[in-house]
Amino acid sequence: MARHDARERLLDAAERLFAERGIPTVSDRQVAEAGGNSNHSAVHYYFGGRDGLLLALVHRHHEGLEPEYRRRFEESDSLVGDIRALVLPLTASFASLPSPSWRARFLQQALNDPPTAAMLRERGDPASAAAEIVRSTIARLAHLDPSIVEARVQMTTHIVSTACSDIEARAATSGVPPRWHEAGAFLCDAIAGLLQAPIHEQVGEFDG
Repeated sequence: MARHDARERLLDAAERLFAERGIPTVSDRQVAEAGGNSNHSAVHYYFGGRDGLLLALVHRHHEGLEPEYRRRFEESDSLVGDIRALVLPLTASFASLPSPSWRARFLQQALNDPPTAAMLRERGDPASAAAEIVRSTIARLAHLDPSIVEARVQMTTHIVSTACSDIEARAATSGVPPRWHEAGAFLCDAIAGLLQAPIHEQVGEFDG
């Protein structure tokens, strides 16, 4: 088996297992076995360990998104344009995956597993197109309380992650392909409403 093929098999196996069982409950040995590798230290060999495996999974996801994020952001001239630049490439990427897919469910597991989420934040690229879009979005909301804006932006991350994970899970159960285009449009409208909603009561620093 070629090195590239073996690596991709491990990534596919890890994405599925993490999506179905959660990141903490899956061992490196289980990933190796599910990936068809008889070497139980294959995760260490190919990725340098668990963190390297998780980073490789997230990098594989973001690698194809970056050009589309950049293209849409360059065309954006409004808050709604920024939101669409951030959401629509994501839902389009899910639509491009073979069926069934586990990508959205894996990403939600990564977001909700504290050690994984902390590691990904620490190693995130502040120069990425997605990071630039988030900063632009926040700047367009400068008329609102910054702590509220930050909490709402964090909330939108969880809303998008949960919605996409649920859509993917329902499709896996029903066998009906998800309507990712419609889902993306719906999420853009919902997020625009959330971010721009008036603040009726100042609550000080909000721990979102």
